[in-house]
Amino acid sequence: MTPVVKTDMTPASEPLRRFLLVARGAGLRVSAAEGIDAARAVDIIGYGDRTRLKDTLGLVLAKSPDEKTLYDEAFDLYFRRDDFAEADEPETQKPSGGGQHSDLPGPDGTNGPPQSLPDMLEDDDRGGIATAMEIAARDAGMEKIRLKTQKNVYARQIIMRMGLREVQQRIEALRAAESPEDTERARRLEQRMAQLWNAVRDFAERSLQVYAQGETERTRERQLRATRLENIEPHQMERMRILVRQMAKRLATRYAAVRRKRLRGQLDVRRTLRRNMSWGGIPFITVWKQKRIEKARVMVLCDVSGSVAWIAQFLLMFLYALTEALSDIRSYAYSDSLIEISDIMEKEPIDDAIDHVLALMGFGTSNYGNAFADFEKGWMSHVTNKTTVIILGDARGNDTDPRTDILGRVSKRAKKIIWLNPELRSTWGAGDSDIYRYAPFCDLVRVCSTLNDLERVITDLLDDSV
Repeated sequence: MTPVVKTDMTPASEPLRRFLLVARGAGLRVSAAEGIDAARAVDIIGYGDRTRLKDTLGLVLAKSPDEKTLYDEAFDLYFRRDDFAEADEPETQKPSGGGQHSDLPGPDGTNGPPQSLPDMLEDDDRGGIATAMEIAARDAGMEKIRLKTQKNVYARQIIMRMGLREVQQRIEALRAAESPEDTERARRLEQRMAQLWNAVRDFAERSLQVYAQGETERTRERQLRATRLENIEPHQMERMRILVRQMAKRLATRYAAVRRKRLRGQLDVRRTLRRNMSWGGIPFITVWKQKRIEKARVMVLCDVSGSVAWIAQFLLMFLYALTEALSDIRSYAYSDSLIEISDIMEKEPIDDAIDHVLALMGFGTSNYGNAFADFEKGWMSHVTNKTTVIILGDARGNDTDPRTDILGRVSKRAKKIIWLNPELRSTWGAGDSDIYRYAPFCDLVRVCSTLNDLERVITDLLDDSV
């Protein structure tokens, strides 16, 4: 019998739950199964040894070099616990806990502070104070912090929950005693209380970095996905490439799931009963009607002239990542002429492939008529009624012959033609734009100036191909 996994969080598992929340916010893909594996690992090794904990969780959660980097940053930030400053301490007193304290919660969840805050401050019990701070932060809902203006609010809530009033009462009582020894104790207690305030503020600052990171990243990603590709800054390119890869993988996974479901077909009742005659007709073995479904055949024509070369690389990058989902992709690049770039896209790493294509054909002057003539002469015979032709370009041929007759012949042979125009619709037809002359021969003409636009178009393409 499969064991039942408990969903309630024990005190020992609460730090791990919060860390997994932080890890996901930092960009790690942590599945439910990996979370369960991490919990089982922590049950075995505990929290006491920071290095062993980091290495163990890293083996479970980080699955690539990029995720390893994200994991290291998230772990160090979340599990860091700074000792209180010692520069102002007049004496070198050992903590009453008997040496270096563990900076992580105990695995049994029972390491709560045995003393009140005034006693821990007087005894310099830094381990107990750190634990009390963790508990107070959890009770105050620190994981909900998102704004800088919340830092002082949460810091005060933590101090109050730890026992600020008790410390103030202890100080007042010691000063009221008026003995030199009690006065010195009161002074030392005030000094350590000031250090605690600084430590709690630092803790709130780190918590903001930890818990707000995921929300900040999601906000930044939403903004990038909706930003016109031509407005992407150079420093945002790497993040955009990550988003494109994630988008492509998500769509490819979805497409594969739909294909598996449809390829299975319907239950063949007669063959199922016949196959199970020896078991009295009980259907231990099922037989499904098989339905052959061909993957989409796609031919992509990318304008890499000076006006759209910056945008063309995103489509090339996206289709490069989708090669596992779409079979028989043939890619072409054009400006004043057209060449096939399928071998470049298949054999070279994506960044090298894009640089190679742009070096061959990029940043030239557009001549759609010549490009379509090259396509008809060299590759028209490969276009069939199962072929989807995707054209990326602004349809600005610099007042040359647009050769709409060629696109008309392509439309008669192809399953469909999709034209993705990076310009705003309000500019279509203005100046040397021939988009409205090409539109009658296309099944779909759409603005494609952001990643959101690109995802919608490719989603429609995948949905129509199954």
